[in-house]
Amino acid sequence: MTPVAATAPGPAGPAAPPPVGAVPPPVDDGRIASSPPATSTLEGVTLTISSSNETVTPIAPLTTAVSTREYLVGGLFTGSIAGASTPPEGVFEVGYQIGCGIDMSTSGGVILGPSYSGGLGTDAFLGGVGGFLFPPIGLAGIGNSLNMGVAVSLKTGIVNTIPVDKKTYKTPAPEIKVTGFRVKIDGCVGQSFIRSYATLTNSTSVQSEDILSWYGVTKAV
Repeated sequence: MTPVAATAPGPAGPAAPPPVGAVPPPVDDGRIASSPPATSTLEGVTLTISSSNETVTPIAPLTTAVSTREYLVGGLFTGSIAGASTPPEGVFEVGYQIGCGIDMSTSGGVILGPSYSGGLGTDAFLGGVGGFLFPPIGLAGIGNSLNMGVAVSLKTGIVNTIPVDKKTYKTPAPEIKVTGFRVKIDGCVGQSFIRSYATLTNSTSVQSEDILSWYGVTKAV
């Protein structure tokens, strides 16, 4: 039987082209849908809040900290006061709310402290989480030892409200436009959530005041 000489592999060919008709994944340009307008009526005066052209783009934080979430936001927020017998007057506020699933900003964060063990397997971490010692961990042998230990103190989620502008208006159609505004939250671990909000306050009479709030679509990052 005649042996067959091994053939050296040739250079890799060009990558196969994408299938005909394949659509590339969309690029996140930050645009998000706006929630439906919110309305409220008191003593014949109707308040309305709406938004358009909203954008929310996650960006790298200036601090470069992995526990910081930072966004570049924008949008046009509009209030409307209809049916008032006198020139309307009140306050129009716009801002953002950022929620974090796990919060480190108000907890102990990373704790470095001594771990003492003594006797027959007696062990307790002297730092612990939330002021509590770790449960004893059994150790073989008799004696005492002092070692260093590390613990991470975490809390359940927190929501930060970040006002961008609060405007006193004397017009039936106050507006606030936000462009290229940076908002951030520190001490956040894991997924975060952001949404816009707007609050329109109007005094319909000496003894009556109507407060309407509107919330944008939540974006998870």
